[in-house]
Amino acid sequence: MTNTNQQLDKIRNEPGFIAALDQSGGSTPKALAIYGIGADAYSNDDEMFDIIHSMRTRIMTSPAFNGDRIMGAILFENTMNREVEGLATADYLWDVKRVVPFLKVDKGLADEVNGAQVMKPIPGLAELLQKARQKNIFGTKMRSVIKTANGDGVEAVVAQQFEIGRQIAEADLVPIIEPEVDIKSPQKFETEELLRSALLSHLDQLEEHQLVMLKLTLPERDNYYEACIQHPNVLKVVALSGGYSREEANQRLARQNGMVASFSRALTEGLSAQQSDDEFNQVLDTSIESIFQASKT
Repeated sequence: MTNTNQQLDKIRNEPGFIAALDQSGGSTPKALAIYGIGADAYSNDDEMFDIIHSMRTRIMTSPAFNGDRIMGAILFENTMNREVEGLATADYLWDVKRVVPFLKVDKGLADEVNGAQVMKPIPGLAELLQKARQKNIFGTKMRSVIKTANGDGVEAVVAQQFEIGRQIAEADLVPIIEPEVDIKSPQKFETEELLRSALLSHLDQLEEHQLVMLKLTLPERDNYYEACIQHPNVLKVVALSGGYSREEANQRLARQNGMVASFSRALTEGLSAQQSDDEFNQVLDTSIESIFQASKT
């Protein structure tokens, strides 16, 4: 069985969740600040990315972080291009930890139109996908945001996600399609109604061999995305924490059958650069275990 088939089998059948370690240039300063490292610790982007890679390396090399509870990890391009303990990051994740590597490919959000933010153009996507394959990446992730129950806005987001998702699938990668519903939306459930309908419509238009994953905001009504989870073109539906605390995100996730976590901030909540390795590993272990249990339902 090839690595790709082993990874496909792991995502489809094994328990666990996806660790989102893909803060990009815009979100890295906030992630570092929460980790206890202020902006005065670096003077340019290169230094900032060196520090965030050290933080991610500390997470990935921790004894708590392995394929027993974590099925995949989403990387920022800068992280994919670096090494962990002498191995390319994606190879370290799979060969050492048995964690399936994904790559964030979007370039951020366009301005809001019709209550939604589609993705900015992704120049050089074909070359990036080719590079990802060469680096042994399994799949990709790209994020849009929906803020209100506007049918045109929802359709614009979903149509763009699936259009680019097809290109990613044709490059032999599995796209994680992420149309995030803002948890602060005053019409959150009404927005989710529109989103579910649009997702199912576009899923039904995929070819039989085209597999996608969905990364969705934890819904207002439990098991609301069951039809998406059961769809033959969907490999897995994962949940973003979206600004909920880890405790609330876990509580909401535990009520969703067949949905697993893909948490970023909620995963690293409580970690600090000032902790000893023992303290760091203990906090991370507790975090991973709580998210793993919530993902098992």
